Amino acid sequence: MFNLTQGYINGEWRDSISGDTFEVRNPFNDELIETIADCGIEDAELAIDEASKAFKVWRKTTPKVRSGYLRKIGDLLLEHKDALAALMTKEQGKPLQEAAGEVAFSAGFFHFFSEECKRPDGEMIPAAAAGKQFMTLREPLGVAAMVLPWNFPIGMPARKVAAALAAGCTCVVKPAEDTPLISLAFAKIIEMAEVPSGVVNVLPCSRNKVQQVGTLFCESPKVAVVSFTGSTEVGKHLYSLCGKSVKRVALELGGNAPFIVFKSADVDLAVQGLMAAKYRNSGQTCVTANRIMVHKDIYEEFLEKFKASTSTLKIGNGAESGTTQGPIINEKQLNRVVRIVAESLEQGAKLEMGGKTEGCCYLPTILTKVTPDMACWKEEIFGPVAAIGSFDSEEEAVEEANNSDRGLAGYFFSRDYSQIWRVAKALEMGMVG
Repeated sequence: MFNLTQGYINGEWRDSISGDTFEVRNPFNDELIETIADCGIEDAELAIDEASKAFKVWRKTTPKVRSGYLRKIGDLLLEHKDALAALMTKEQGKPLQEAAGEVAFSAGFFHFFSEECKRPDGEMIPAAAAGKQFMTLREPLGVAAMVLPWNFPIGMPARKVAAALAAGCTCVVKPAEDTPLISLAFAKIIEMAEVPSGVVNVLPCSRNKVQQVGTLFCESPKVAVVSFTGSTEVGKHLYSLCGKSVKRVALELGGNAPFIVFKSADVDLAVQGLMAAKYRNSGQTCVTANRIMVHKDIYEEFLEKFKASTSTLKIGNGAESGTTQGPIINEKQLNRVVRIVAESLEQGAKLEMGGKTEGCCYLPTILTKVTPDMACWKEEIFGPVAAIGSFDSEEEAVEEANNSDRGLAGYFFSRDYSQIWRVAKALEMGMVG
């Protein structure tokens, strides 16, 4: 059912107009999974045109009708959870249990917005002059072009597409070059839900064509909003392109999340929290804990317990039972992790455990004696490497946590209620947990 190799445009499965194709390989063993359509600028123009036409009809559908489609998509995702999870693990590498969880929360986005779309609340505003009243209404923007990351290859399209459809927008989706198959399976779910043709379009493309397709998304007058999840550098470039036409943008970019453990924290709970925040998806998430700061009075206890927990992780093929850490997505990213660790050790960091590759995987790694000028502290690692430092005071920890221009997320553990409120307000991050 999900052995799909073509793009999905206007409700039809199509080869690329050029006839070009590219290979999709398993990141664990480099085995060829599929050879699929390599869509370029002509395909993207067609998809945008069809989405623009479909918008004229879709925007007029009632919230109740849109709610029905969204509910059905969510139900279908759950119905085919096992098959989708297996495909995701083969293509992206994450453990099967994590992949199944991603499919489940993807369904949750559609179920949430199936109810939320019934409440497109406006506002009544009193006027200064007698006998007058101001009224605001929420209207759909138009075509939403979406550029996806590879680390959550069905979670991200689900979150973006569900919200857009609920609002009455239509979508053109470009999957990440490493993980297009699960996005095509997502398009199949859209087709099975009988969503009208042209409302959702999916364009797989290789690295050779991604720049021209992304540029078209930003410059096309028929695209109303561009949504991008990925690196800060690429996000800045797309933002500048969209500025030429004053196009709306929705960006979720890189992070360098702090993880602070205060003296009053429950150490066991903090270790448990860090295991999830650091090693989920082998550390390949934009909200992963990167800069770990532990109060000096509990530092040794925390480190020993964290090392013990880390030692229980099992790397390998995500499809095999018991695997908790899958491969790094590709050779370029693996080499990047290797470089960051090597540079940090040269700068004086201490290797507590790990620090080696095993095939396409990187062993869960703990670095201590780190300082703010080290590569493992300054850069977004995007791998299973935990860089741990210590601190003396709350003020010192908060100042260092905020010493980053990538404040996507942050975490801290404390049982001091006053401190919890102070630090939560003081951290300059979009999300605090």
